[in-house]
Amino acid sequence: MTAKETAGRPLRVMVLGVGSFSQSVLNVLRKDGAEVHAYLTRDYAHYPPSLEAPTYLQEIHPNPNDLIRELEIDFVIPMSIDWHDADWAAELIENKTPVLSPFGEGMRLERERDFGRVLSEKYGIRFPKSHVAQNKLDALQILDDHPNAYVIKNPLCSPTSPVHTIICETVEDTRSWLDRLDYAEGVFLQEYLGPREAGHIAFVSGGEIYSLVTNQEYKRAFNGNMGIIAGAPLGGLAELDPDDKYGLAKELIHPLLPWFRETNFHGPVQVTACKRDDKWFVVEYNVRLGVTCTPLILGMLENPLEIVYKVVNNKTLSLKFRKDRPFACSLTLAGFGYPYIQVTGPNLPVELTEPLSCDLWWNEVDVDKSGELFMTGHRIADFIAFGDNVKQAIANAYENIKKVRCLSSYYRTDVGDTKWPPGMP
Repeated sequence: MTAKETAGRPLRVMVLGVGSFSQSVLNVLRKDGAEVHAYLTRDYAHYPPSLEAPTYLQEIHPNPNDLIRELEIDFVIPMSIDWHDADWAAELIENKTPVLSPFGEGMRLERERDFGRVLSEKYGIRFPKSHVAQNKLDALQILDDHPNAYVIKNPLCSPTSPVHTIICETVEDTRSWLDRLDYAEGVFLQEYLGPREAGHIAFVSGGEIYSLVTNQEYKRAFNGNMGIIAGAPLGGLAELDPDDKYGLAKELIHPLLPWFRETNFHGPVQVTACKRDDKWFVVEYNVRLGVTCTPLILGMLENPLEIVYKVVNNKTLSLKFRKDRPFACSLTLAGFGYPYIQVTGPNLPVELTEPLSCDLWWNEVDVDKSGELFMTGHRIADFIAFGDNVKQAIANAYENIKKVRCLSSYYRTDVGDTKWPPGMP
């Protein structure tokens, strides 16, 4: 029996999610020897996971714990933190089913914006000046008392939050937006530190921190880092970085080690940071591998199934990376109307014009009765390419994204031109 087996059979994994993010994880773990299953947590983007695994509809199976027991699932991988708020989450935790996610106190690191600030202050980590306002009057008073440009966020992080990230670059920008917000959960105002942003992702397991990659996400909708912050990034870069060459883990993650041990935290941790005056400041922490980075990281590991299995069981890790994949690039092909998702169009056909030489993970697409692809939403596909260097990875991704055609679709053509290396504007 190996780390890929239990009780003489392949490890059984259930992924909670939809779209390209789920498809990529299912594919990588299936090819590494797992028996995979997909529990569909939303009402769209069901086709991609179905290409890799049996799928289970939330409407038919409202409680995935029944499936987990029936299928004898060995561990679960949620693609979003909203699993923790589901009415079946307590049962999943109580049953001690291993999950690739912290829970309870550990989940607060991402779920509660101000908790990240409190922990940072406790452990001497630089964090932007931040305030929580309960309503519009509170927010305006904070702006009067502490005039600044602010990044506006929801105090509670969730895909269904009433306020999604808005970056304001002046006091006037901030004041204008404060008139337009939904204050149902209040607002979190975080000092704007500028455009020099980067991230670092690690696993915490067995009471230790294991660095994986330093990454960059291209979150704005259009070239030149213009337009609104999209619902999910339009592209990303990752550099294999187990030695933390840029210092992000040392400054912003390792100081939290006592807290990780105290709370029995095990799972992924990502820090997003801004550099100002040559110093890194935390922007936020996440407790998942990340939208753009999950397929990149799993594709860089020699033994992804073994590593994930050990992380969910809080074991010591022995990371092994593929020597031919030190860099990776992701690009998203966006469809009609994106990122303004209230703008809709017809279900346009999607055509693959040439064979691919990189990974392609479908998102909001489906097939008709004749087997032809068509778009069903605003994000069509993600392209993941690897390389010996960052230029090679980027070139490979762009070479392949041109091979999918869908009317009115687009992608950013400038990934890597800015914001790389980490710390650059």
